[in-house]
Amino acid sequence: MTTQLNSRTIIQAVRDHPLPARLGAAAVVVAAAIGIGLVLPRGPMTSFESVSVFILLAVVGVAAGILSRTRWAALLAPMLFAAVFEVVRLRVTGPTVDAVRLGDIYGILAFVAGRGFDAIVLLLPLAFGALWGTAVAPRITGAVPTRKVRLRRVGIAVSGVVAALLLVALVRPAATDPILDADGNVVEGSIAELVTVPIGGHDQSLMLRGADADAPVLLFLEGGPGGTATGSMRVAGKPLEDHFVVATWDQRGTGASAHALEPTSTLTLDQMIADAIEVTEYLCDRFDEQAIYVVGSSWGTTLGVLAVQQRPDLYHAYVGTGQMVDQFETDTLMYAESLAYAERVGDEAFADRLREIGEPPYDDTFAYTQALAANPEWVDYPRGEDYDMRAEYPQSLFVGEFTLTEQVRAAAGMFETFAVLYPQLEDVDLRRTVLQLEVPVYLIEGAYEVPGRATLAYEWFEELKAPSKQLVVFDRSGHTPQRDEPGRFADFLAGVVLAETAA
Repeated sequence: MTTQLNSRTIIQAVRDHPLPARLGAAAVVVAAAIGIGLVLPRGPMTSFESVSVFILLAVVGVAAGILSRTRWAALLAPMLFAAVFEVVRLRVTGPTVDAVRLGDIYGILAFVAGRGFDAIVLLLPLAFGALWGTAVAPRITGAVPTRKVRLRRVGIAVSGVVAALLLVALVRPAATDPILDADGNVVEGSIAELVTVPIGGHDQSLMLRGADADAPVLLFLEGGPGGTATGSMRVAGKPLEDHFVVATWDQRGTGASAHALEPTSTLTLDQMIADAIEVTEYLCDRFDEQAIYVVGSSWGTTLGVLAVQQRPDLYHAYVGTGQMVDQFETDTLMYAESLAYAERVGDEAFADRLREIGEPPYDDTFAYTQALAANPEWVDYPRGEDYDMRAEYPQSLFVGEFTLTEQVRAAAGMFETFAVLYPQLEDVDLRRTVLQLEVPVYLIEGAYEVPGRATLAYEWFEELKAPSKQLVVFDRSGHTPQRDEPGRFADFLAGVVLAETAA
């Protein structure tokens, strides 16, 4: 009874003195924005963070609604929070937190994966809470609801249902399906796990899948930097699971490891190499192996080659697909190829845009996508009969191995991690720094690979010294044979690589 009277006294005071109460509502919102901006400057990056701030801001919204006693709080509270939050997080930079760029598809994607998701988990519960607060205030004071108030109840109920559904979506855990036989039974002795491992001082995620947990271990390194192969390997990596324990690593700042982006000052090429070696050591310990196989794709080939160069004792063999050699020269060649294509087909708009952007390198992350990812010749080619578009971006993000937060932040990680790591690759040229590897080397190139990449890969392979080396060209593949012809890719790794290198 005393508590009820105190509550009514407070609300009555709010009614009698609206200005101080509304200033108090603003103060509550500002305090929440400052706190979250300091702790989570890029917004919530994990499911726990998303659910926590969602509930917290719903409570803050209720408080703001009770104090302000106006439906305008549902609009003004989120606006105030957003303004303060943006100011507080000015200390961090990156494509998803810098100035909004909606002029092309990549800018839109960065906006959705960054501020778009922030609006859902930060601003929406604040708005809902404010609505609920304004509805609760009259009840606390014992006032008789007016017809106007009663009409709002439908909207409040709807917002409650939406909030509940969002919370259910946010708390959905990530999981990977078991390995099944033809009859739908779990294969005895198989492994299908999502694990989190401390790597380089950060928790990083691995997907482990294989029909036989005692099979040789294969570490897959995705391209980017910033890409995640968890979804694509879940779709296109199935044939490999019959022969290997496939370990798909979400590198720091990517996929389910997107939360490990900060501090960006330590996200360096050297640290990535050290992380790759540490992941390898974990796999060797976990599966009682002396060495494993490593497959790199695109940027993953740079990472894989440099890891093998440092610790050849940890690897049975190196397999590169979409091999990168000199990123700066490749970008320059690809720019010239795109400009030549635009001039050849008479696409003046594309040609003018390329001339305006100029030759690489670029300070602007989005310039790379505009200049080097828009040539239709590079994606229009025949693929294998077992090709599945679900292995491609963005479809590959929508798999059960990611939570909702991870799905969205994995997309953000493509931009953020690329912006940090890619400029560091300008001085990498394997033709100068890696002339010899102490393990067998296999390159799987696509017949439709971009010449700016393929030419340099062939040059490096020709000069490279290794115990044995082999280059094979898949005739229905481009930059990613493991996705374009997954069955053939698995057959080569099992029938050639494994057969030639197994102890």
